[in-house]
Amino acid sequence: MKRILFIAAIAFLAACSKPKDPKAELADLKKQRTELDAKITKLETEAGSSDTTKTVARDVSVYEIAETNFKNYLEIQGRIDAEENIQVNPEAQGAVTAVYVKIGQGVSKGQVLAQIDDKVLRQNIAELQTQLTLATSLFNRQKNLWDQKIGTEVQYINAKTQKEAAENRIATLRSQIAMYKIKAPISGTIDAMDLKVGESVAPGMSGIRIINASNLKAKAQVAETYAGRVSQGDEVNVIFPDVPDSLRTKINYASKTIDPASRSFEVQINLPSSKKYRPNMLAVLKIVDYQNAKAIVIPISAIQKAENGDFVFVAVNGIAKKVIIKTGKTYEGRVEVLSGLKVGDKVVTAGAQNLNEEDTVKF
Repeated sequence: MKRILFIAAIAFLAACSKPKDPKAELADLKKQRTELDAKITKLETEAGSSDTTKTVARDVSVYEIAETNFKNYLEIQGRIDAEENIQVNPEAQGAVTAVYVKIGQGVSKGQVLAQIDDKVLRQNIAELQTQLTLATSLFNRQKNLWDQKIGTEVQYINAKTQKEAAENRIATLRSQIAMYKIKAPISGTIDAMDLKVGESVAPGMSGIRIINASNLKAKAQVAETYAGRVSQGDEVNVIFPDVPDSLRTKINYASKTIDPASRSFEVQINLPSSKKYRPNMLAVLKIVDYQNAKAIVIPISAIQKAENGDFVFVAVNGIAKKVIIKTGKTYEGRVEVLSGLKVGDKVVTAGAQNLNEEDTVKF
């Protein structure tokens, strides 16, 4: 009996050590998987029918839509320019004999600023004045004789001509001598004074600049692309970063001509008189190039992208609803919505990234 049991044990061990057929083993595993899947499905169904737990609502922030005035701004850099910023140039050649003003001094139109040496001209005028006195005396005598029918008409005309010629020469020299006085062409403030006594000057040389700071403008070049969107009368915010100061006004002038070199056109804004504003100071112009008084606007952070377009989540009775929208202009984090939303909708802003449609939300 023991011998029989020993032989059976050896046979069993030999059968266990024999490798299984892979195909048979695979078929066995698939069978087990099918049985397990059926059990899992059954258990899930039973668990679902008996589960009484509530869905957890997601915390979100919402933005309730209301009609608002939406403005889109074109922002460009410009500068302050003085309408009356004049370089005063000498009209005659010579040495400066006197300077009557200093930098920072206020002057009025026609005031003499400096004197150029006119000694030679004054000497010429003095000589001509003597000649004129003689010519006038001779003319008066000849006229008296002519009135008495004494002498010839030629003698009378010759005396008269000499007298008038002397007068004309003196008038010419006096016009020339006026050019030796450098005068202010406008009223304003001396902003630069580079002339010195004894310095030689000539026509075309600049040495004095006068600025009328009460007549200033902000100017900027606008790209040709915006020619159809920017025009005279448009609302503009002028910001002076260096003061700092700002001004809300309108464009007073928009050029109708495009500069062929820069492909731009100029806009000008009149500025009020202020001691804070100085020529060539930086000015940032924010021009309103689009406006919708009854716009629907939402934060740009609420918008998400999808293959079929932009969308947002709207909270409806505590449930997240996906809404496809069409957007318009965007400015400073706000987006104009052209379609898809209406006044009163509650658009999910914070927390929208992890939402799915039909999720329960609370805010």
